[in-house]
Amino acid sequence: MTEDNLIKKCASGNSLAQKTFYEKFAGKMMGICLRYTKDYVEAQDVMQDAFIKIFGKLADYEKKGSLEGWVRRIVVNTALDSYRKNKKHEKNVAVDTVDYLLETKTFIIEELNANDLLGVIKTIPAGYQMVFNLFAIEGYSHREIAEQLNITESTSKSQYSRARKLLRELLVKKNIVEEGER
Repeated sequence: MTEDNLIKKCASGNSLAQKTFYEKFAGKMMGICLRYTKDYVEAQDVMQDAFIKIFGKLADYEKKGSLEGWVRRIVVNTALDSYRKNKKHEKNVAVDTVDYLLETKTFIIEELNANDLLGVIKTIPAGYQMVFNLFAIEGYSHREIAEQLNITESTSKSQYSRARKLLRELLVKKNIVEEGER
């Protein structure tokens, strides 16, 4: 079945097509949900909400860019909506003036196992997690993050900087990287 046929059948409510669509994207999208939630159960809830939105909006998909990118954007936005709704950003640090540069300008993410990094990211404050995920993993700009999370651009930058520093300290503490590594 072609992507266009799959989209048309899903949009018309064909449950077999929707199942096929879901299975096509579920693995990657669950990974995204896990990055933005505190546990697997919450990630499943976000995933379910996202796919309800996806199937509701599929008829409006304009084929600009990849279908996976479109699905990903809805999943990320649904995760952000859940985050805002649950008000889990109580630990955000609202600092409008801060030195955004760490002592080192490089970060050792490339050498880490994805599960190790995800586990460490889950231990930092929720506000730091959101900004780190959106900036470092999803590729949003600080301006876009500020708009999405209803914070200032400088707060986004400071939270990203602090998240990087805290992640580095945690990676050293867990012996995932050595103190002098960059």
